[in-house]
Amino acid sequence: MPLKWVLYAFCFSFILNSNAQIIEKIEPYHIRTVQFRGNTQLSQLPIIRLGESLQLSFDDINGDEEDYYYKITHHNFDWTESDLSKGEYLDGFDDVRIETYDNSLNSLQLYSHYYLNIPNRETRRLKKSGNYLISVYNYDGDLVFTRKFMILENQVGVGVDIKRSRDIKYIDTKQVVQFTINSKDELLINPKQSVKTLVIQNGNIKQAITNLKPQYTIGSELIYRYDQEAAFWAGNEFNFFDSKEARSANNGIRRIELTDLFEHYLYTRISRADRPYTYNPDINGNFVVRAFRAENTNIEAEYIRMHFALQYYEDIGDKEIHIYGNFNNWCIDESTYMRYDEAADVFRNTRLFKQGFYNYRFVLVDRDGTIDQGAIGGNFWQTENDYSVLVYYRGPGERFDRIIGYGQGNSSVISNN
Repeated sequence: MPLKWVLYAFCFSFILNSNAQIIEKIEPYHIRTVQFRGNTQLSQLPIIRLGESLQLSFDDINGDEEDYYYKITHHNFDWTESDLSKGEYLDGFDDVRIETYDNSLNSLQLYSHYYLNIPNRETRRLKKSGNYLISVYNYDGDLVFTRKFMILENQVGVGVDIKRSRDIKYIDTKQVVQFTINSKDELLINPKQSVKTLVIQNGNIKQAITNLKPQYTIGSELIYRYDQEAAFWAGNEFNFFDSKEARSANNGIRRIELTDLFEHYLYTRISRADRPYTYNPDINGNFVVRAFRAENTNIEAEYIRMHFALQYYEDIGDKEIHIYGNFNNWCIDESTYMRYDEAADVFRNTRLFKQGFYNYRFVLVDRDGTIDQGAIGGNFWQTENDYSVLVYYRGPGERFDRIIGYGQGNSSVISNN
């Protein structure tokens, strides 16, 4: 079976937990630009505090004003569904219709833009911390897509430091996340068993580190000073394109055509793995929808076919090259596949994007789904990355994993010791 179909089936299949509950489903082709955020302007993994709000929006390019419904479920650290009943973690109701939507205005691509705010009239409050999943269904009850989010309570402090690897083999290519949990106001009983941590790079939960135990305790502090076990490949600064102006080229866009939609052709990229590191500000894989001269970007932004081209001469065997970023929730699927153009000796991809500023990178994907983010772009210890540490705790007699602490760090402040 060709690798692209293996990956396609892998990405679009349901991921099941031990209780045979659906955990995650990627949106179909007609659902575009899913934006899910908490208290940030960027569309990224929402990590919010109890009482804060969430915003979910998406476009349906069928443009037929389909009815969509949402459900919210509470999950443990390992994403098995928790033992809590709906009423224990949710004040109000879910399984209700998303009532707010608008149709596109003056755009070549017709679409309906749906948006949901939580809390709202029906879903008044989420009462517990922990992992959550929001699932969107159509009128027939078929699952359309899901998104994960986290709610935390501030019970412990989390200090995060970013270091270069102590292993000389990786000192120039990896970044290590070391952190301390200060539980001064929270008694953590048997922390090696009851405390779990999640370490995330650039909001990409699919590549998170989940298996760290506290190495030792000093007073009320749990110390995590791992090296290789807490190391991430540093990667390189993300490539980007800005399609806010649909009718004229800008930095990175070589030329524009108008067919049934606007077509933007990006400049051909080359491998950066063997080139010197160059600082280039990015938004760490995220995206922002924006359109020049639009009063309401949500419904006036165009959908544009972006044409990617990569010149890469290394032998990739039976692996594949894909574009990768948060624009589709860090998913590898058929729409991200770079096909080889033998006549031009380049890899090409054409994908539909709503106008905006997008980060992406080219990655090498193996048959088992393993993603090598540095094979084409390179890994450099200087790369600026965001890191987050979530602390989970289940005390004696408790029936679910609470999130009791949250810390952040950035590799722009990195040390060698």
